[in-house]
Amino acid sequence: MALSAAAVLHAKGRQQPYKLTDSPGLVLLVNPDGRKYWRYNYRFDGKQKTMTLGVYPDISLAEAREKRDAARKLVVSGIDPMKQRKEAEREKRVREQETFKAIAEEWLERLELQGRAAATLKKNRWLMEFSYPRLGDRPIAEITATDLLEVLRKIEVRVLIVAEK
Repeated sequence: MALSAAAVLHAKGRQQPYKLTDSPGLVLLVNPDGRKYWRYNYRFDGKQKTMTLGVYPDISLAEAREKRDAARKLVVSGIDPMKQRKEAEREKRVREQETFKAIAEEWLERLELQGRAAATLKKNRWLMEFSYPRLGDRPIAEITATDLLEVLRKIEVRVLIVAEK
């Protein structure tokens, strides 16, 4: 039998954790402290798996059903929803860590290891310092040609001013 929003709301903690089941695979786990967690139980490659969908009341019954339906579609099409979620989270972390500044600093270190002249290294660091305020914390994949052009124009103006002196 399907859960109702009232049943979810009024579920109280007991001495042991217990589950309230909804339609296929959707379960509300109620802990002794009264916290409620949405879970989706499914089979993939012949193995029973459980995927967390969120915490009640942050995720309502309707939202939990939507998430369950999306995960079910993935299972039907031969994709493990937990594996896909982990891969998406990993890709997001990598994108966030691959900022312009991190990659520029790595490039500068490489130049130093290659034995470039101190003057060359100093000039490259000086040029990179112009770009950090505008691009430094942004993921490299999100930087557009227009963003680069703006930075290069600022550098050009600065270099012309220094050259005139």
